Order: sequence, then C-alpha cells, then structure tokens
Amino acid sequence: MNFTQSFRLAVKSLLASKMRALLTMLGIIIGVAAVIIITSLGNGMQNYMNRQFDQLGANLIQVQIWGLGGGMSSRTVDPDDMYALVDKYPQYLAGVSPYVSVRSLVRHGSDEYERTSIYGVSEFFYDAQRNQVLSGSKLGEGRFLSYVDVERYQNVCVIGSYLAKDAFGGDALGKSITISGTPFTIIGVMEEYADSTEGSSDDVIFIPYGNAMRLNGTGWVDLYLFNSADKDTSNLAKGIIESRLYKTFQADDAYYIMSSAEMMDAMDSMLNTLMAILVLIAAISLLVGGIGIMNIMLVSVTERTREIGIRKSLGAKRRDIRSQFIIEAGTTSAIGGVIGIALGILMANVLTNVIALVLGTGNDGFVAVPTLTGIAVSFGVSVGVGILFGYLPANKAARLNPIDALRYD
Repeated sequence: MNFTQSFRLAVKSLLASKMRALLTMLGIIIGVAAVIIITSLGNGMQNYMNRQFDQLGANLIQVQIWGLGGGMSSRTVDPDDMYALVDKYPQYLAGVSPYVSVRSLVRHGSDEYERTSIYGVSEFFYDAQRNQVLSGSKLGEGRFLSYVDVERYQNVCVIGSYLAKDAFGGDALGKSITISGTPFTIIGVMEEYADSTEGSSDDVIFIPYGNAMRLNGTGWVDLYLFNSADKDTSNLAKGIIESRLYKTFQADDAYYIMSSAEMMDAMDSMLNTLMAILVLIAAISLLVGGIGIMNIMLVSVTERTREIGIRKSLGAKRRDIRSQFIIEAGTTSAIGGVIGIALGILMANVLTNVIALVLGTGNDGFVAVPTLTGIAVSFGVSVGVGILFGYLPANKAARLNPIDALRYD
C-alpha cells in the first residue's frame, strides 16, 4: 500500500467520525494557535519597540547620575561640565540636554492641571532636521526653545496637544500658562503623539532647564541626554562620558549610562526570553494533543482489529499496517495544525486591532506579525507530534496475530 492510498484511507476514517476527529485534534489546534499568537505578538512588540527607539534616535545616550550622597557631596557635575565635555570631543559627542522633571501645579485661568508633566530641557532637546524632540514627538506649531531662551532663563514654554486643545481651544501660541505662580509664554505646540488625554504623553510642558531648576529649588541635575556624533561612535562616546564621571566620583555606582542600542538589545533579549517561556507553556497543549491522538488511535486499532486481520491474511506486511496507522495519526495532527494556524493568524489580527485601539496608535502602531518560520515550525511540530504519538498504536496494530485478529469480535 503506497502513501496515497494510506492518506485516502486516513481521510476516509476521519470523515467517518467527524466529531471524534475534531475532539482528537483539539489539543493540537489549541497548541498550534497559541504558538502562532505568541510568536506573532512577540514579533509585533519587537517591531513596535524598535520603531519607537528609531524615533528616539540610535545615537541617544542616557546618563543617570545619583552622585555620592544624593548630590550633597562636594563631588558633583553640573550642566556646564557636560557642555564642556561636548565641546572637548565634538567628533564623538554631538550635543547634550539636561532633563529636569518638575513637580508643580499648572494653571490657566481658573482651571488646574495637576497631572501635566513638566520637563526642563535645553535647545538641543529638539532636532530641527527631523522636527522632533528626543522623546519622539514632533513640533506642530511655532518654535522650540532656543539657546537665548535657555541662556537668559526666559519664561517661555512649549506645550503638548492636550493643553493646547483643552486650555486654549487649539489657539495657544502667544498665550500664557502659569507654573507655580509664574506665567510662561507659549512659543510652540507639539503634534499629537499619544491620544491627547489628561496625563498622557501629550499632556506635557517643556521649559528651559534653568527655570526648571529654579522651580525645584535645586542646582542638581540627575539626568542628561547625549547624542553621539553618529551611530558608529556611540560606544566611544559612552566611554568618554564614563571616564569623565568616574574622574569626578571615583565610583562606578554613582551613575548609570545606557545607549539606545544597548536598550534595544536588552529589550529584545528580555522579550525573546519571555516569548520562549510562553511558547514552552503553549507547547504543553501540543503534548496533550499528542496524548489525545495516541488514545484515539489505540481505540481505532481495537475497533479495526478484524480489518487488520483481513489485510494481513491477504498479504499485508507489518510495515504496511504500521505505515497506515502512522500516516493516519500524522494526517490527523496535520489537519489540526492547519486549523490551528488559521485560528492563530485570525486571532493575531483581532488582537492587533484590539491592542491598537487600547494604545491609540492606529494602523501605524502595533501590528502582530505571523512569520513564515513560525508557521512552518508550528506545522512541522504538530505533524511530528502526531507521528511520534501515533507510533505506539501503529506498532501495536502491526504486531497483531492475523488469526487472533480475524477471530476478534
């Protein structure tokens, strides 16, 4: 009996008991669908995060400084030190911006905005060529902070789209908004970046970092954003910053430096580890499905004992009987794998729309991406599981004594 004949008999056997066949495939269907969904979501998340990092710029280097004694030690660095470092190594460092977070109440008229994020930055925080700030959002109207604004501590600000719409009805340029009782003139408005809701990434104000330090009542800056001259010099630029900070603090634990490339690698590594764990958990369903196939095939061998006896009496060899049942088990798991793949792709598309709706990113945001490799591996594993767990029943059928099988009732 050749493969084609065995395959036809396998399909005929499945069609003879559709409900039992479906229940037999259920474990395989769930396992394959789960693997497809997990890998699709993982690939989608990886692509989404990489796009976000690309928006921030591959040259970005974040420097967090704790100092010795929380900035109260005589060993400290200030923005002038960081600017001097950039001026000294222009071939490696393109610029730096202090990044000062301010906790303060924002007012416009009688309205109060308690959840608005306020950040003090320098003019370097904005890249005019890309029309984008280092946090990723773009300038929509007006201009960003200039060197003169920062140097003269001018009370000017750039606001997010939420404040522009909610407080000013979309006409914010030239108006003023109050931060800790101090009026700031609005010189620019950022484009909508998130969903323009209270507390979101669009509910933000950028002011000169010197003004932010005054509002905080401190001369300590604990976060700096550097840009390397280009992507290839990112590691050298990081080394220069590390050397400068170590010279001041004489301790590695007084600061932390990470580049965008390192952050991307770390996130990818964490995501790959998480995906591997989830795929292994989903693979348990494939194991359960394989046990289900073995169980049904053992029942099938018992039900078809007389048929096996007749075939053996007509000259069928052990390998013919064995291959017939192995092909039947493989066909069952293969069909279950195909259904699981289709279900997994469908659910991945549904989850793409759900996640895009939750994140408010639209069609350009998160997209779950089923890969041909993931689909091929899932299908191959499902078939392999069927063949592996179908071997025992097939071998049992092949070893039946034809006389005993013909007498079986």
